[in-house]
Amino acid sequence: MSRQSSPSLQPLLGGIIAALLVVISFNSFVVINPGQAGVLSVLGKAQNGALLEGLHFKPPLVSAVDVYDVTVQKFEVPAQSATKDLQDLSASFAINFRLDPVQVVTIRRTQGTLQNIVSKIVAPQTQESFKIAAAKRTVEQAITQRSELKEDFDNALNSRLEKYGIIVLDTSVIDLNFSPEFAKAVEDKQIAEQKAQRAVYIAQEAEQEAQADINRAKGKAEAQRLLAETLKAQGG
Repeated sequence: MSRQSSPSLQPLLGGIIAALLVVISFNSFVVINPGQAGVLSVLGKAQNGALLEGLHFKPPLVSAVDVYDVTVQKFEVPAQSATKDLQDLSASFAINFRLDPVQVVTIRRTQGTLQNIVSKIVAPQTQESFKIAAAKRTVEQAITQRSELKEDFDNALNSRLEKYGIIVLDTSVIDLNFSPEFAKAVEDKQIAEQKAQRAVYIAQEAEQEAQADINRAKGKAEAQRLLAETLKAQGG
């Protein structure tokens, strides 16, 4: 019986080996799609050189590939700061950025996931960049010079994120708020200016009315003079 069973195991073993070879073959390659970049790790150690789009070999069983999305990412990040005149100013920024495909290996080693990149790099650097931009001007200037504030913010953020392999494509200020005390001061100032403008208008109106009265009086006197001269000439 043993002699007859041994040959029957050979096809089974052959099938198992063939299946293992197929599995190993499929696990020896990875496909990186457009808009992605990969980082190859062998025995847990990230290897140099990013895997760009295409087919790549990887050692089977002992390696793994972390795939990063390098298309445009958009996140809303809040920020707070004090202005030059020590007023509280808060804002919310929409940050459009993408990861530099060439630097994904460094990003993998230092930051890990995209969530870590946003929470540990993008958010705090947005906060610091806003502080730099806000500290250059008063709160009133921050409101009236909004485009200049954004320009200073963009320059600071670009220079800070570039060294992390993060490319900023665009930013926009979603909301810009100041303290309730300053809001009340602005409202009071606007009311005072409106009252002053109203007072000037009333004064100008009174002056114009007085001048009109003078002109009417002059006209009446001139008419009476002309009438008197006419009557005198006619012997009246």
